[in-house]
Amino acid sequence: MKVTEHLKAAKSTLFSIEILPPLKGKSIQSIYEGIDPLMEFKPSFVDVTYHREEYIYKKREGGYLEKVSIRKRPGTVGICAAIMNRYHVDAVPHIICGGFTKEETESALIDLHFLGIDNVLLLRGDSIKSEPAFIPEPNGHAYAIDLVRQVGEMNQARYLHEDINDMAPTNFCVGVAGYPEKHFEAPNMGSDLKYLKQKVDAGAEYIVTQMFFDNSKYFAFVEKCREAGIKVPIIPGLKIMTGKKQLLGLPKIFKIDVPEALADEVEKCETDAQVREVGIEWCIQQSKELMAANVPCLHFYTMGSSEVTRRVASQVF
Repeated sequence: MKVTEHLKAAKSTLFSIEILPPLKGKSIQSIYEGIDPLMEFKPSFVDVTYHREEYIYKKREGGYLEKVSIRKRPGTVGICAAIMNRYHVDAVPHIICGGFTKEETESALIDLHFLGIDNVLLLRGDSIKSEPAFIPEPNGHAYAIDLVRQVGEMNQARYLHEDINDMAPTNFCVGVAGYPEKHFEAPNMGSDLKYLKQKVDAGAEYIVTQMFFDNSKYFAFVEKCREAGIKVPIIPGLKIMTGKKQLLGLPKIFKIDVPEALADEVEKCETDAQVREVGIEWCIQQSKELMAANVPCLHFYTMGSSEVTRRVASQVF
């Protein structure tokens, strides 16, 4: 079932989660342990992130260094299939530009189509740590809108090799990311909204936002989107603060603001356990306010910490 079909059929705010694939070599059991406690809240769909390659340098004979590509969190496609088989819940794999050619992207989408997965969240992805800015693969995509267009072509039975006859269309529902506090590379919010609208005009059917801790940022973002002609559902993404390091780390990594009231309470905490309690209560209040505004869905970035998400969900669903 498509995400948009879930949203259209819903009589109240839905619940969904996003998970990380386990580190390479780890068991999928950690995924099940993270999802099991949340199944009582009947998530409509589960997003599974995709992580691009990273590079390490190995010393070889003669003293020279060899650049070796590794992927620390592989398995997104397999995890999606396992989730749908085990829980009978729709899985939404992330598809990213970074590290993939157009051919590799097409092959991944074909695999998903064969597995009966009909939702994708399309993202450009981040640059790798060794690069100062995002660099696409040779014959790869530079922007998320390029992925939206490729999926749109496949949904119309148009593949990269036009000489193939009797091609079957895919049937993907396309989601993209939105940034209530603007993407950090955008010069201003107006520019960011312009590119977001282009993705919607190209075929994106819903938006999931970057995490935020101030609901007024989300409400203002939705209003600006509507004024810009963006009419698709906009799902708020929520993260629960669980440690004192996140007070500085989250703004640095995700380029978001932490409200003064939340920051003040976290700074009073002496332990991460105390921070978790503050973070849970803050997210409960955020969630209640968003639900009162009839948002389509609350999407929780679990980051492998299902217990805090369970405690928030138990108070609002």
